[in-house]
Amino acid sequence: MGGAISLLAVNFIIAQIFVVAFLTIAAKSRAGQPAIWCAAGFGVASLSAVFETVLPFTPVPRLFAIGAFASVLAGFSLLRLGLGFFYRVPVRLPVLAAFFVGSVIVDLAIYDLRRGTLQHAFFYQMPFFVIQAWSASTIIRSRRRSYADWILFGLLALSSAYFIFKIYAAIAAGSGTTAADYLASPFALISQAIGAMLIVGTGVAMLGVMVKDIVDEARASSEIDALSNLCNRRGFAERVAPLLRQRDPGTLILTDLDRFKLVNDTYGHPVGDEVIRQFSRVLLELMPSRAVAGRLGGEEFAVFLPRVELDEARVLAHGMRAAITSMRIDGLPEATAVTASFGVAAIMSGESLEAAIQRADKALYAAKSAGRNRVECAEPPARVMPHLVGRP
Repeated sequence: MGGAISLLAVNFIIAQIFVVAFLTIAAKSRAGQPAIWCAAGFGVASLSAVFETVLPFTPVPRLFAIGAFASVLAGFSLLRLGLGFFYRVPVRLPVLAAFFVGSVIVDLAIYDLRRGTLQHAFFYQMPFFVIQAWSASTIIRSRRRSYADWILFGLLALSSAYFIFKIYAAIAAGSGTTAADYLASPFALISQAIGAMLIVGTGVAMLGVMVKDIVDEARASSEIDALSNLCNRRGFAERVAPLLRQRDPGTLILTDLDRFKLVNDTYGHPVGDEVIRQFSRVLLELMPSRAVAGRLGGEEFAVFLPRVELDEARVLAHGMRAAITSMRIDGLPEATAVTASFGVAAIMSGESLEAAIQRADKALYAAKSAGRNRVECAEPPARVMPHLVGRP
């Protein structure tokens, strides 16, 4: 019995560590609600260790046996809620509540059955199998497919399979003739030892997917220009880099607002900011869904069009130019039109983004020199060295 009680204590302590970890995530990130539900899940499930420890010494073992069962199942149900919120696959609360209440009623009904039989083991373990499989299905339904998500799915699936294994183990190893005998049975050591490993693995995996989301969110925020809501220079380069490895990379449009400093100086920076916002909306509305747009700095913007030919990109740039001219900006006189100049460059296979930007910038300078509010195309590069990214 002493070994089983020691493992119960370890499981309880592990659960409390996860409670603190999830509450810390809830306080530090936008994943607050899911993390709070997960913290509650580990906290409630850990109460089973208290119930099972007291069980051999209480004159009312039925109460504590049902409490141990209900606390674990309630904890798993709360984890299902947390995962549902995190993966945006919510569970209907009446359905979850009905499942929980029904399972507890079944546990009450089988309490007096002889332990170690197939009938008792099956009806006792099946609710845990169902709730863990239900949680695993949440990840599949969410369609998220990162390595962290697959690891969590695998551990939840393994956990659900473990409860099927426990049906066999309870019969083969023996789980005691009564609920009070459980801690002295060989099955208790098996159950608590494997349970501890699964608790640690699943808890760490849940923390992993949430921490990954926090990191991804922070990275995305660092690569987004707050005013335009487009990529900043770094974010633009990060997103375009893998697309340049294609055989026919595409075309780059570089554009610059005409006489933007004059707008700021004459009408004020709030009006200038609104020009930037409206200009960005035009780019987003007209560019293809697979394109990448970025604000490279000040009034300079770039749009990368993967696998788009130069002629098609030039037509698109003319459409953007016309749309910008027709913009109406609050704070500007109605007769005042905002214009922009465009430089378009077809990117050659193996050409770097920096080299393509330089060529597009020359075309943009030519458009400015020719009177602004124009679209000019860059000449192809004289020679492009083979693309060596990823080679030793």
